[in-house]
Amino acid sequence: MRSTASVLHLDLDAFFAAVEQRDKPSLRGKPVIVGGTGGRGVVSTASYEARRYGVGSAMSGREARARCPHAAFLSGRFHAYRATSRLVMEVLRDLSPLVEPLSLDEAFVDLAAADLPDLEVATVTEVGERLRARVHEVTGGLTATVGIASSKFLAKVASELDKPDGMTVVPPGTELDLLRPMNVHVIPGVGPATAERLRRAGIHTIAELELVTQDELVRLLGQAQGHGLWQLARAQDSRPVVAEREAKSVSVEGTYDSDITDRRLMEGLLTRQAREVGTRLRKSGLSGRTVTIKVRLHDFTTLSRSSTLSSPTDDGGSIGRIARSLLGDLDTTGGVRLLGVGVSGLADWVQEDLFGETADEEEVEVVLPEPPRRTWPPGADVVHDDLGPGWVWGSGAGVVTVRFETAETPPGPVRSFRADDPALHRFEPPSDD
Repeated sequence: MRSTASVLHLDLDAFFAAVEQRDKPSLRGKPVIVGGTGGRGVVSTASYEARRYGVGSAMSGREARARCPHAAFLSGRFHAYRATSRLVMEVLRDLSPLVEPLSLDEAFVDLAAADLPDLEVATVTEVGERLRARVHEVTGGLTATVGIASSKFLAKVASELDKPDGMTVVPPGTELDLLRPMNVHVIPGVGPATAERLRRAGIHTIAELELVTQDELVRLLGQAQGHGLWQLARAQDSRPVVAEREAKSVSVEGTYDSDITDRRLMEGLLTRQAREVGTRLRKSGLSGRTVTIKVRLHDFTTLSRSSTLSSPTDDGGSIGRIARSLLGDLDTTGGVRLLGVGVSGLADWVQEDLFGETADEEEVEVVLPEPPRRTWPPGADVVHDDLGPGWVWGSGAGVVTVRFETAETPPGPVRSFRADDPALHRFEPPSDD
């Protein structure tokens, strides 16, 4: 723990849903739920208007519809979320060279590395307010909640206290006063199972946890978790803000218009991606030891599997063989909407003949199925030859209904078309790869 409140945690409020409301004027101020568009789907993000009805992340789409049937259920537009996240991270890096992204919508910032006159509470408070205003400006109206404190743990706790669109600064010396009344759930790693163990031991608040000795916590929770909780209950957290200065992995992934169910096609796609990863590694003079595949299922569940080699490789064929074997461990019968291959554990040397001599692989022809014209995901960006840009309001029975509006227009008109209307097209953003 530092002697100054110089660790900032920024969390974009209801990020995915907020981006949708920004880009779809007719949804502003209304309940919006991203993900969970089918009965087997899962809620990714709910707007604050939807949260009032008890809808939350990881809830099943069926339950979300039961709680808030009048919400707009959207399938998600990851290209828009990534683009907005990049703008925010650039703002953070303009403030300090030490920025540690945690996800698309949150990051730690080390204010001690920023060019500030001092780290007094008044100074960092003003910095936080300016930062929130700048994020609002560059994102076209999105809000962020900020916490500033003497450690990562306290900064993240503080950023949860004044949501949405707020800020909390924890003055040095007041950390325990803030923590003691709180439930143990606020401590990272205290999930339902750990909380139940603590409850059975009569521990509900951090103040009660603080009274337990380290030996008792170790006996109750094990060495690593017991020691960690003992420290955090006393606001002891010395973890630094770590900026990523170099590539830690090389990866390629693709999202597909229609769910893929053909196993041979999945293997062909992974093979093609593995070859591209190998090419990128060789161009960068790198190799890697850990091969990972990423698979997003039809219901937005995202799975990953990894295998670590004894020596690094940059060979696309070798990477592809491992990727296909990892796919064999997954149940993809319901369909796959995203596949990806990555290599990490990077090095600047290669182990020759890692797999010895191998026969030439059978070439798998990769021909993606044409997207079914009758499946238009709700919320997807579209363009009409005459009416311009819009988004899918809904579809079914061979008809697709589009609302024509953008972030820069007022709420727009709604029109319906045949699902196979040649004048209506899905908008395909430029690839990030």
